[in-house]
Amino acid sequence: MELNQLFNLNGKVAIITGASKGIGKDLAIMLAQAGSDIAIVARNEEQLEEAAHEIERVGVKVLPVSFDLTKVEDTAHVMERIYKHFGRIDILINNAGINVAKPAEELTPQDWDKVLDINLKSVFFTSQAAGKYMIDQKKGKIINMSSQMAFVGYYKRAAYSSSKGGITQMTKALAIEWAPHQINVNAIAPTFIETPMTKQMFEDETFKREVLGRIPLGRLAKTEDLFGGVLYLASSSSDMMTGQTLVVDGGWTVW
Repeated sequence: MELNQLFNLNGKVAIITGASKGIGKDLAIMLAQAGSDIAIVARNEEQLEEAAHEIERVGVKVLPVSFDLTKVEDTAHVMERIYKHFGRIDILINNAGINVAKPAEELTPQDWDKVLDINLKSVFFTSQAAGKYMIDQKKGKIINMSSQMAFVGYYKRAAYSSSKGGITQMTKALAIEWAPHQINVNAIAPTFIETPMTKQMFEDETFKREVLGRIPLGRLAKTEDLFGGVLYLASSSSDMMTGQTLVVDGGWTVW
């Protein structure tokens, strides 16, 4: 394969959840720049339309899909709609996720379910629904958004860490089951990422210093720090890699 074809996604169709803003939208634009047509899935219709127009400017086809991912009984219908629109599903990025930042002793059953339903349960059923088309195609790439919190403990992250640890293990299980169909299932696990959504959190200088003190490279991650890993996992360059979690944490988990 020629070097300039290693990360070429021309003719591919990628689905990105939680893609109306932030990291998900940035990943969608990046994959569009690599040549992939894009389906973006999120709840907010207005933000979805705005994101779709921005992605379209790259010159690819875009389908915005307004959907609450926790309604797993309807997930198969959403995947069918995307498949019928594009005629194929090649890449799925399970990006949508939330955190309820509370001390463990204050977490309620509702808090727990809220985090696990979106971060873990919806990821499985979205993968299941997209995976059926990939099985028929005998090819596919699934990329799950894990976290360094799958590997380390941290304050006010009991439900979040549990969900991300589950993602890493689920990635392995699906990779084993779907390897005979040439479906690669991997995950990427970033550290804290600097985004408009996390800006307020890092206005607490004590918290920011504490976090930076745990990152040997001495800075927070940016969305761009994920681009290389995600593009690798989405492209044919990673055809021999499956069941792995690529940690992008500036060295946090190396301690």
